[in-house]
Amino acid sequence: MSLRHRLWHGEVPLPQVFWNGAVFGGIAVNGLTTILFFTLLLHGYTLAAFVAGYAFSVPYNVFITVAVWRSAAHYDGERRWADLARVVTVIGMTLLSLT
Repeated sequence: MSLRHRLWHGEVPLPQVFWNGAVFGGIAVNGLTTILFFTLLLHGYTLAAFVAGYAFSVPYNVFITVAVWRSAAHYDGERRWADLARVVTVIGMTLLSLT
C-alpha cells in the first residue's frame, strides 16, 4: 500500500503526519510555490505565476489536512493533542492556501 493511500485513510501515526506533512511539508511546499509565484510574477508571467502558486500548494494543503484529520481520529493518546493537531492544521493550511 502506498504512503499516499495510507495518509489519505489516516493510517499513518498522527505525530508523523502532523510534523512531517503539515508543519515541515507545508513550509517546504508553500515556501517553494511562493518563491516560484514571485519569480514568475517578476518576469511578467502573471497567469503562470497564479497557476504555479496555487495549483501545487492548495491540493497539497487539502490532502495533508484530510490526512491529519483522519489520523487524529485514530490517535490513541490524549484527545486534546489530536484536537489541537486538527485545529492547527486547518488554520495553518487555510492561511497558507490564501496567501
